[in-house]
Amino acid sequence: MATAETKSPPRKKSSPAAKAAGKKTCTVAGCKRGYRAKGYCFFHYKKWRHGELPHGRYKTCSAADCRKPAVLHGRCEVHAPGAGKAGAKPTPAAAAPAA
Repeated sequence: MATAETKSPPRKKSSPAAKAAGKKTCTVAGCKRGYRAKGYCFFHYKKWRHGELPHGRYKTCSAADCRKPAVLHGRCEVHAPGAGKAGAKPTPAAAAPAA
């Protein structure tokens, strides 16, 4: 005798449960989802981790439309003050050999 297997219906994926029992909400303006981490809901927290929000996870260059890591005074190597200027120390010229 063959037994009939019963399969359970596939489960719907739902958003992760909010922390703080729904008492806190996401800090992004206009978002009413529950708080998850770092002041964001699960959706905006994921965007923050991927650097898609204005206040990103890592410090980035403050120049317009530049997403490179900041290294000096909030700017990347390309946009840092003094980058590419003649103010850098020149390498000393090799001394002429004595004859």
